[in-house]
Amino acid sequence: MNNFSYVRAADVDSALRLGGQPGAAFIAGGTNLVDLIKGGVEQPRVLVDITRITALAQIQETAQGGVRIGALAPNSDLAMHPLIASGYPLLSQALLSGASAQLRNMATVGGNLLQRTRCYYFYDTGFERCNKRRPGSGCGAREGYNRIHAVLGGSERCIAVNPSDMCVALAALDAVVEVRNLRGTHRLPLTEFHRLPGDTPQRDTNLGAGELITAVELPASRYAQHAYYLKLRDRASYAFALVSVAVGLQFDGERVASAGIALGGVAPKPWRLVEFETALQGRRLADVDLSALAAAALAGAETFPYNQFKPELARRAIVRAVRVAAGLEAA
Repeated sequence: MNNFSYVRAADVDSALRLGGQPGAAFIAGGTNLVDLIKGGVEQPRVLVDITRITALAQIQETAQGGVRIGALAPNSDLAMHPLIASGYPLLSQALLSGASAQLRNMATVGGNLLQRTRCYYFYDTGFERCNKRRPGSGCGAREGYNRIHAVLGGSERCIAVNPSDMCVALAALDAVVEVRNLRGTHRLPLTEFHRLPGDTPQRDTNLGAGELITAVELPASRYAQHAYYLKLRDRASYAFALVSVAVGLQFDGERVASAGIALGGVAPKPWRLVEFETALQGRRLADVDLSALAAAALAGAETFPYNQFKPELARRAIVRAVRVAAGLEAA
């Protein structure tokens, strides 16, 4: 572990000034960043502690009937908050399926948005070939052990997946990320916050240098009655998803009025199934071939020797998650 300096920010403005230093990194719960520092993957020169900025930990209803979630809200508090548990059960389910209770108590919303891939080649600095860690070195996963890797949205440079459960639910819920810098505030839809690897796999998000996530906003709840988060993994607890599906449905009688559906564990970012959602709108689920729609959503999948099971697993997961969310099957 390299030496670094540590400073504590009193408010957002001071955090931004401190975070603008060369090699600075913000730290809150530290559940991912500390591991990366210990492993030599991240080597910050300055750690800017933002945990004392209490205004960033608030969870409040907005004037528009949605919810504003401070970036420092712990995952455990968010999952159990009355506004979330009652109005956004999809998010609550996703949060409770992630990590352990101890980690959820420490992990923050902002940190969850920024957590890095769990690709073996990224985490182990003994492997030189990782374009995400060492741009231009190659992608060891493409020709190596790639069981957990992406089948959608990858590139020749990188096939690492985004590991977050929370972000899959946020994508389905049309969440917006609020970001501050020294010039002011701007907002990014969650679906545009994370990046596909393309030729720059070292950049996970569209967050600029020195910028700070201050909040996540959710629109007024549409999926309080019909929501389900399905996570398929190697063991029942404290494991990352091989495939996950977040489904929110709103009905007008027997017909689907709107839908929010996203996949996790299959791509470098939460993968929104926009065409699948559109195909459901205005139709009765009894009249829809869910399996065919799910297969079409995965038609562009690129598999590798050890993850050829993923498209079929994802297809089955989509069908099951939609049926459970609609009340047609038991969870």
